[in-house]
Amino acid sequence: QVKFVESGGGLVQPGGSLALSCTVSGSSFSITTMGWYRQAPEKQRELVASITSGGNTAYADSAKGRFTISRDNAKNTVFLQMNSLKPEDTAVYYCSAGVKWYSGGPVYNYWGQGTRVTVSS
Repeated sequence: QVKFVESGGGLVQPGGSLALSCTVSGSSFSITTMGWYRQAPEKQRELVASITSGGNTAYADSAKGRFTISRDNAKNTVFLQMNSLKPEDTAVYYCSAGVKWYSGGPVYNYWGQGTRVTVSS
């Protein structure tokens, strides 16, 4: 079983900052790439940022220069520091993790339950 615990969402004014965290727990697997996605009302889910187990990162154009993704491999935790937030950043943010089971097979992608971020004055 793969369990996610996400935290850090909330209401923030434009220009403000929020930090999201997501810890994945369970047994008999290792985690490859972790990432953050978001889904705004009536829009498709989109990638915000991702990070490999080796620390290589990728960002959506909308996140570059404002958001920073990082991870603690020992704790299976991924973070997203969001600065200079804009109203268009309002969405439910989902953590994702690529899971490689020790029993074999491909990498499967799992999702957290989501945490809501609202940017409004």
